Amino acid sequence: MIRVRFAPSPTGDLHVGGARTALFNWLYARKHGGTFILRIEDTDGARNTEEASAGILKGLKWLGLDWDEGPEKGGDYGPYYQSQRKHIYDAYLDKLTAMGRTYVEENGAVRFKFSRTAITVHDMVCGDVTFAPTEEPDMTLRRPDGSYIFHFVNVVDDIEMKMTHVFRGEDHLSNTWKHIDLFNAFGATPPTYAHIPLILNSDSSKMSKRDAGSAIEKSYMNGGFLADAVFNYLCLLGWTPRTEAEVLSRETLTSLFEPGEIHSSNARFDMQKCSWFNAQYLRALSPEALFAATRPFLDEAGLKITDEAVAAAAVYSVKEKVSLLTEIPAWVHYFFREDYPYEDEVVTKLKAKPENPALLEAAMKAFATLPDWTELAVHTAIEEAAKGAGVKPGALMPLLRFALSGQSRGPSVSTIAHLIGKESTVQRIQRTLAL
Repeated sequence: MIRVRFAPSPTGDLHVGGARTALFNWLYARKHGGTFILRIEDTDGARNTEEASAGILKGLKWLGLDWDEGPEKGGDYGPYYQSQRKHIYDAYLDKLTAMGRTYVEENGAVRFKFSRTAITVHDMVCGDVTFAPTEEPDMTLRRPDGSYIFHFVNVVDDIEMKMTHVFRGEDHLSNTWKHIDLFNAFGATPPTYAHIPLILNSDSSKMSKRDAGSAIEKSYMNGGFLADAVFNYLCLLGWTPRTEAEVLSRETLTSLFEPGEIHSSNARFDMQKCSWFNAQYLRALSPEALFAATRPFLDEAGLKITDEAVAAAAVYSVKEKVSLLTEIPAWVHYFFREDYPYEDEVVTKLKAKPENPALLEAAMKAFATLPDWTELAVHTAIEEAAKGAGVKPGALMPLLRFALSGQSRGPSVSTIAHLIGKESTVQRIQRTLAL
């Protein structure tokens, strides 16, 4: 049974790099019917916070990276917080001491005696990597204050939780020989490692937690992205599946995932490309699903929704014009308010020609006599009003858009008029004529 894990430290927001690491572990487990474990490495009491731990869980849930064992799930190999596993680490330290592989320094720190032999690591991404006998000083396992270092507890937990494979960042590769030395000392079989490339910014600098686009909650959950789009994009940071398509479902990505196809070179993060993916996913949603995803941002903008069917249609009408959910309120706000503002250039264009008021009045009269308020009927009325005024419909359409929305862009005029209704359409033209 394949067992993989994601083991973050709760010292800050879930980072794009951490999320991508969790994602690759999750893909491997799901493809092979294995188990995905979430383990919180919270032994750094000075930096760890409950808020960060909760944020990590929240971010993983949003991305759809459900874990089989771990916090909130339990399992046979818990506890899944390292801060609750000290008794296990103490027992393993005693084993090493009994073997003669440790010694205590004058300051009370306990060190591990390296074997000082060549160590070869078989890596699913990097291939075979051989480390020459080390000349480094022996490694501290337990600090004078009684706390354990990352390398020791990481290995102990991987043994105890029966990890078979570990996907982690390439920056851990240089330390892997230390882990193998510990596994060998315990007589345990090391997991198979896959050290995945780092994620760089567009300028080739290493992406840090302070960089734009790095935090899952702030940049994506709150930034108007869909989880499926971010999932898809992160999969392709460092891995190119064998298909010409880029927009791929979770099921397809899972079935195609092969660790040997992960790149050995670093990946560059491109926010524009991530936004492009989001736009593709937005446009594939049904009106109801798109409205549901947009609703929190409409509420945040203070827009009052009285008819959800109309609201869904309004949101859906601008789906081709946006990339992020956060952009939608600015495109549709006038559907939900009568006190919408007019853009400065709109007012200028309305007053640019003396015949414009007469054209709007002609359209208003045509609308007022319509027996059926359908999109087609509205469109036909506009054409007839333009013909009666001796102009082309193209001369009237912008004026009506200005009047009904206060904006120079948006969905078709007939769509706007149909959704806001006859009464509101007539009143908005009257309001515009009074400017």
